[in-house]
Amino acid sequence: MIKEEARVTAITQDSVTVESIVKSTCSGCQQLESCGSGQIAKAFPQKKTTYTVRSELSVKVGDRVIIGLSEKLLLSAAWQVYIWPLIGLFIGSFLGQSLLDANLISHELWALPMAILGGYLGYFLAKRQQFIMRDKPEWHPTLIDVLPTNKKD
Repeated sequence: MIKEEARVTAITQDSVTVESIVKSTCSGCQQLESCGSGQIAKAFPQKKTTYTVRSELSVKVGDRVIIGLSEKLLLSAAWQVYIWPLIGLFIGSFLGQSLLDANLISHELWALPMAILGGYLGYFLAKRQQFIMRDKPEWHPTLIDVLPTNKKD
């Protein structure tokens, strides 16, 4: 389970809206001052992401909470988004090269659009799969715990 801290921003009857700050991986590296990615991460403010989660825990607006998402589901989504277009690109380029070798197309520049089309089809399939899966409850983060509040006396 991948866990992240968030803050409750709204509560409805059956769900809780939480806001989490997107953390950059370029914050603690020793090369931060000389790295281009680190400079870009410093130049742009941290972004916030909002999630709506179902919860049986008692929370109120402003509470800090821990939300979690299954690591298996996250890896599955990443695999679809990154690998399917790449596989499509390879299949498209293989098909284009095969057609060129069989003299069915006259120039190797015609194989390039086939590779791009294969990559796009992989992207389209990944996007479609993500759209289908987005409404399934197991693909949504869950509220795991409420963190104690820091009360000043």
